[in-house]
Amino acid sequence: MKLLRFGPHGQEKPGLLDATGTLRDLSGIVDDIAGNVLSDTFLAKLRDVDATTLPAVSGQPRIGPCVGRVGKFVCIGLNYADHAAESGLPVPAEPVVFNKWTSAICGPNDDIEIPRGSVKTDWEVELGVVIGKAAKYVDEANALDYVAGYCIVNDVSEREWQIERGGQWDKGKGFDTFGPLGPWLVTRDEVPDPQALDLWLEVDGHRYQNGNTRTMVFGVAQLVAYLSRCMSLQPGDVISTGTPPGVGLGIKPNPVYLKPGQTMRLGIAGLGEQLQRTVSAD
Repeated sequence: MKLLRFGPHGQEKPGLLDATGTLRDLSGIVDDIAGNVLSDTFLAKLRDVDATTLPAVSGQPRIGPCVGRVGKFVCIGLNYADHAAESGLPVPAEPVVFNKWTSAICGPNDDIEIPRGSVKTDWEVELGVVIGKAAKYVDEANALDYVAGYCIVNDVSEREWQIERGGQWDKGKGFDTFGPLGPWLVTRDEVPDPQALDLWLEVDGHRYQNGNTRTMVFGVAQLVAYLSRCMSLQPGDVISTGTPPGVGLGIKPNPVYLKPGQTMRLGIAGLGEQLQRTVSAD
């Protein structure tokens, strides 16, 4: 299934994209794509619903972040060896873990705000993993059973705040609008191998990133198992799994960064596309 949320910011309704590409309203069945709705049991019930009996949504509503009430937005750094190389950093022996604040979450096509004074705002297309049931000390062999589904994340990053301002990476990762999620959550049954997905990103029509999740240093199952050892994971938590090479920071000899008035387009095979315009933060 492809589950999504649509409507004005803060007033999103749950929806489903049917086999014909028609957006269907799920609000008569669930209140949100969040929490226990993401369990295997509830997803199985949704799968049994005849989509043609659901109200079709007319027009072109705003698409919101594909999961609501996110408790944790956990990110993995340097998880592609060639991205670590372009960043001038060693391949990590264990996952590099940092956070995005949940206030960074926005819709997949919402404007991205360039922070005041920023000259080093960057892009990162990433595979997002949405947790479906509570996970604590899970084995890698069973880790994917705790995944509800997958989505696209643009891990927008302000490199000066991330690298040059002291402290940890979190400061450069959590500005408002720096966490677009969606357009939809594709349930686990439709992604038989999360380590075989092409992903890409363009800025103003120029392709900067081309990669495949098979080149991750730590795969999805490894990451879920690892994170469940240092925190409990709850339904709706999002894990952003790292980016392939081609970020602005890594362009030699002169890095390239975002400025207001540009357009980013990014996608992952089977998970859809995002389209964002950059604007100056108010």
